[in-house]
Amino acid sequence: MRLELDEPKCVGSGHCVLAAPDVFDQRDEDGVTVLLVEQPGEELLDGVRKAVATCPSSALRLAER
Repeated sequence: MRLELDEPKCVGSGHCVLAAPDVFDQRDEDGVTVLLVEQPGEELLDGVRKAVATCPSSALRLAER
């Protein structure tokens, strides 16, 4: 699986960071999401799926490789 971020859509809500802190972070200057891991392992997928599902701006997408 590959994680994709549509950065211009991000509203900086932080839901992704709460759901998967090992995968996401936020820039200090504007709160926009930063991907720490683009290809999360199986052990991270539950949190990533939750982050994708709860993103209020639909800026995240989990795609097949």
